Amino acid sequence: MAKPKFSAVFALALLPPLAPVRAAEDDGIARMAMCRDSWFEWQSKEPARLKAFGEHFRADFVPKGTDGSFVPKTTRSILGLRILRVYPGSVGMGVGFSLFVDAPFDTARDALTHRFGKPLEKCETSDGMRTCGLELAAQRTLTLMSSDDPKTSETLIGCYYFYEK
Repeated sequence: MAKPKFSAVFALALLPPLAPVRAAEDDGIARMAMCRDSWFEWQSKEPARLKAFGEHFRADFVPKGTDGSFVPKTTRSILGLRILRVYPGSVGMGVGFSLFVDAPFDTARDALTHRFGKPLEKCETSDGMRTCGLELAAQRTLTLMSSDDPKTSETLIGCYYFYEK
């Protein structure tokens, strides 16, 4: 009796359909990074919301390194851009909430412009950095920042409440 031939086409037919891998959109993180919500205000006005957000954050992110950053446990995104790391309290002298996305500066700026329906302001390039900002309210400034190196593929998106000088 002859052995049946194994068909590669048949084997492929048994596999589940392949779909593009997409990062889960994280609305809570997006709201913080884009100044829609503020942990700074929640501290005194809405401690229950701050606690709930903290629980969500700890469930989905883990500390990484010694710079105060956290990384997602699974692939997460905002504005369709993959989150690389999050700084929930500050970066340097700025107090707020920020994150780095896997996108060049222009791509991140275009995504924010689309979301807000207006362009970011105060865009400049100096000291090796490209920046834009948009003051949304008192103590809420949306910030976009990246190296001015054209090969850079990481961009910071953040909401700053204060900047110590």
